[in-house]
Amino acid sequence: MPSQIIAVIMAISVLGGCAEAAQRGPAPLVAETGAPVIIPGGPGEAGRTARPGENLGESEARVTAADVRFAEGMIPHHRQALEMAELVPARSSSPVLRKLAERITAAQRPEIAAMTSWLEAVGRAPQGHEGHDEHAVTLEEMNRLRGARGAAFDTLFLTLMITHHEAAVTMAGLQLREGADRAMLAVAKDVVSGQGIEIARMRRLLRPAA
Repeated sequence: MPSQIIAVIMAISVLGGCAEAAQRGPAPLVAETGAPVIIPGGPGEAGRTARPGENLGESEARVTAADVRFAEGMIPHHRQALEMAELVPARSSSPVLRKLAERITAAQRPEIAAMTSWLEAVGRAPQGHEGHDEHAVTLEEMNRLRGARGAAFDTLFLTLMITHHEAAVTMAGLQLREGADRAMLAVAKDVVSGQGIEIARMRRLLRPAA
């Protein structure tokens, strides 16, 4: 996810609660004390940095139940991908696979932070693995991955991570169709783009290993 998108998500809070099954009207946007929020100036005028606590107007979109479901489902989904990536250094001797695991971690850890911050801002507590969707890699598959080494690990990791990424793309696609919040739509677009590219890379890596 581009760093500027994460900065905007982390720097702007949507105030007020969010009912899981109901839509809300536009909510006020308030600048926080983290990453700076730049307010464009008028024609020929320079922009300025918003003051902490400054009211920036209202959000253009409503927070919907679909937005909340996406964040609550994607956070544990990403966390499982991080768990899988953490297994790579001790079990694979492939420099390419290690780089892939590093990219997965570098992309998904900031997205988890952004979605967690967003959920807290709308009054929702992020769920643990018990809230994970049905597309998760199963406990049996995770145990097989933990027990594998070398080429067997590489093949199983790529196979499971492709399936895991495909599920994330499906979840993101649903958010793009049904969601309304700008921040969660930005995350969903990044998942579709970034993980789609990684799926193609992993399929190419899997062919010689199959």
